[in-house]
Amino acid sequence: MTTSKHIYFAAPLFAQSDLFYNQHLVKKIRELPADLTVYLPQENDGINDKSAYADSKMIALADTEEVIKSDLMIALLDGLTIDAGVASEIGVAYAKGIPILALYTDSRQQGADNQKKLAALKTPAENQFHYLNLYTVGLVKLNGAIVATEDALLEKITAFLEGRNFYDL
Repeated sequence: MTTSKHIYFAAPLFAQSDLFYNQHLVKKIRELPADLTVYLPQENDGINDKSAYADSKMIALADTEEVIKSDLMIALLDGLTIDAGVASEIGVAYAKGIPILALYTDSRQQGADNQKKLAALKTPAENQFHYLNLYTVGLVKLNGAIVATEDALLEKITAFLEGRNFYDL
C-alpha cells in the first residue's frame, strides 16, 4: 500500500509569466502516476489573492505549515536572484530534513568550457555566467539535488515517489 505524498512547490508568483509557468509545471507533476498532492502557494487565495489582504504573519504561518507537512519540496531557482520567499522556504525545508529538488534552467549555465567566456571573468562587468547564492544552493545540495531541465526534474520526482534514491540519477 502506498501512502499519499505531499509536495510543496516553491516558486516566484508575482508576474504573469511566473504564474503561467508554475501552473504548467505543476500540471505535469500532478499528471505523474502516483498518489500525490501538490501545494502551489498561488492557488491559496486565503493568502495570495492580491486583491484581498493577508498580512506577513498570515502568509508565513500558512506557507510554513504546508512546507512542514510536505514530503518533498520542488524549488524553482530561476530569476535575477533566487526569489526571497523561495529561499526562505528552502531554509525551512532544510531545517526540517525535507528533501529538496530544485530546477535551474538559466541558459547562462552553458559554456563552462568556453575559454573566451572564462577569460572574460577577469574583465570587470563581463561575467558571462549567472550567479546563485551559494548558501541557498548549499542547503538544496545538502538535502537534495539541482537539475537543469523539466525532464530531469520529473525523473527525480518519479524516483522519489517510487522510493528510489534520486540524488545520483
